[in-house]
Amino acid sequence: MKIKSFLVSIFLSGATIVLVTSCGSKKEEHSMDHEPSAVADEQLAVPMPPQFEVDVEFQQQVSTIFASYVSMKEAFVASDASKVDKEAFKVQGAVSGIDAKSLSSAALNDWKIYQDELIGALKGIQSTDDLEKKRAAFSAVTDNLYKSIKAFGLGGAIAYYEYCPMAFNNAGAYWLSDNAVIRNPYFGDKMLKCGSVEEELH
Repeated sequence: MKIKSFLVSIFLSGATIVLVTSCGSKKEEHSMDHEPSAVADEQLAVPMPPQFEVDVEFQQQVSTIFASYVSMKEAFVASDASKVDKEAFKVQGAVSGIDAKSLSSAALNDWKIYQDELIGALKGIQSTDDLEKKRAAFSAVTDNLYKSIKAFGLGGAIAYYEYCPMAFNNAGAYWLSDNAVIRNPYFGDKMLKCGSVEEELH
């Protein structure tokens, strides 16, 4: 019995090591238009200025979307599907209510693309009761909000672009947060701290 217990202990320890190693593994290349800055020696690269020069009022509108998104992200952390739907509806309202008349034609063209993709993904979150399908749509929301922030900025707010290599059967997925503390929306309590900060956005 002692030998059996010893072997079980070794197996569990090994499984834990594998889990931690996988969570900390290097991310694969991804296909987003704006690649995140490389992270060397755990130091984040200096944030790049936004792609477009826009007025502060528009940046603050993007920041309002981001703040609503963070509330939705926390609902995913809690694995509360009902709360996720309520927060997704609020984010959708913020995205739909954007006043973009101050944007140049090029900036407006990009914003309309991101806006349409955001609304489509947010509706996708609300169209299913399956929490994992909601999380897949949340990843698409993250993708387009990240692109929006990179394009237009946040007008003084700071966002952290974070990554979990184990999400979606080790395909990996990103999310945005208002602080650098890892709270994983793809696993919640199962692996709350699994992930890393990849980029700081302003």
